[in-house]
Amino acid sequence: MPFTEISKRKAYIMCFPEIVRTNIRIQPDASRVLIRPFIPSEHRITKILARIAAQSDDDVEEHLQKILVDFAGRHIQVEKTFLDRYESISRHQFTDTAPSVTRKMLIGAYFTSEYSLESAALFNPSMAPHPDQSGLKKGSVRFVMSLRAVGEGHLSSITFREGVIDAQHQITVTSPTRFVNSPVTVTNSRFSNQVLRQKCMDMSFRNEYTDAVFDKLPDTFTMTDVKKAIKDVHNSRPAFSHAHVNTQQNLKWIIEANYDVAFASDIPIDGRCLFPNASAEKHGIEDARFVRFVDDNQSISYYATATAWDGKNMLSQIIETDDFQLFKIRTLNGEAVQNKGMALFPRKIDGQYAMLGRQDNEYIYLMYSLSPQFWRESECIVKPAWPWEFYQIGNCGSPIETKEGWLVVTHGVGAMRRYAIGALLLDLDDPSKIIGRSNSPLLVPNENEREGYVPNVVYSCGSMIHNGKLILPYAMSDYATRIALVDVQQLLSWLKRG
Repeated sequence: MPFTEISKRKAYIMCFPEIVRTNIRIQPDASRVLIRPFIPSEHRITKILARIAAQSDDDVEEHLQKILVDFAGRHIQVEKTFLDRYESISRHQFTDTAPSVTRKMLIGAYFTSEYSLESAALFNPSMAPHPDQSGLKKGSVRFVMSLRAVGEGHLSSITFREGVIDAQHQITVTSPTRFVNSPVTVTNSRFSNQVLRQKCMDMSFRNEYTDAVFDKLPDTFTMTDVKKAIKDVHNSRPAFSHAHVNTQQNLKWIIEANYDVAFASDIPIDGRCLFPNASAEKHGIEDARFVRFVDDNQSISYYATATAWDGKNMLSQIIETDDFQLFKIRTLNGEAVQNKGMALFPRKIDGQYAMLGRQDNEYIYLMYSLSPQFWRESECIVKPAWPWEFYQIGNCGSPIETKEGWLVVTHGVGAMRRYAIGALLLDLDDPSKIIGRSNSPLLVPNENEREGYVPNVVYSCGSMIHNGKLILPYAMSDYATRIALVDVQQLLSWLKRG
């Protein structure tokens, strides 16, 4: 190697940024349980109802009290939950005579179960400034961290943690409430005819049946309108409907994947869980990348890209919220979002939304759109260049704006399927231009991070900068989560030398 090249290499190594692994370790907590519907087959439902009907009132009262002693302290409003569950299966009762409230609650308890949402893993974190920054000491910032929680059956959901970073970069993650709640579906939400019609085209579901249904719907509609339109198509053209039974299922699959949910205001953010709600999500919601988005009018909202998985099909989603209480979940549409791993920029560029993606599972792409839901075209901007990323390269969350460019934390996959974390620096005005790039990893799994559900992996879904440090939360081998600190100025200088 020529002397000048050796000197350059030594200088590059010498300016490697300082990285501090904090002692924070966010572990899966099996005690955090959701209360969920438990739905056996119909013949089992009728048998259970018959057995409870045969019990005396005294036996029912005694049985229910034992259940409440065991479970009421583990959940909020467990009695109301049991009554709601009763109503969901009440159509299977043998008589129209309503049972007592006590008997209803006991019946409801048989069709309810606990789900330990974090029992297997708690990983792939993203971090953003909290919407509430009140009551903090000078120089401190409060954050929200989203995490992918995995429980029984490898079912993924999105859960949250809250914390504070002080002026000296001491990080405190608040111990979460033991009570975990899933949200209530907002039934009167309205959806765009044009958007969902286009999604059917993108998924190659569109045909004369879908056109007939959408033609009966107004420009914006509710789920009640959809059910009525489908029923009208069946009544008016029964043979036509029968011929398109698969299309009907596909149409419901798409429409149900667009929904709004809300949490009660008295439930803390770390007590909220976005649990699979639609058939497109029945095997989980994966890898949410949350970012605080500032619009041109300075209004603030939070977006997250995520992946819905039904066991066979993957569906890219975008989640929008202003307060982490009301969440709007929508499908991403267009040819450029038929894969996973998208990450939205935190503001518009030249009046357009911008997003990174990995359309081919190998390279990083850049795309622009006038709508956060529609993405048609993409441009490849980064390909693997170094051995630690020869298999693939992708983002580790949304770009972060600095004075010197867009800082993009990346992941690379190399030999033995080892994941490593690197970084890019993109031009502020034209993010297709790379002005800095790491030619060696910032972070690789150390001996304390190699073992887990998927060995030899470090991975992140989103970081933030505070007081000159990159706060980098990352998953350890798809099991638990740590946080590292990186000096931003050193990192930028190192990237530009690379």
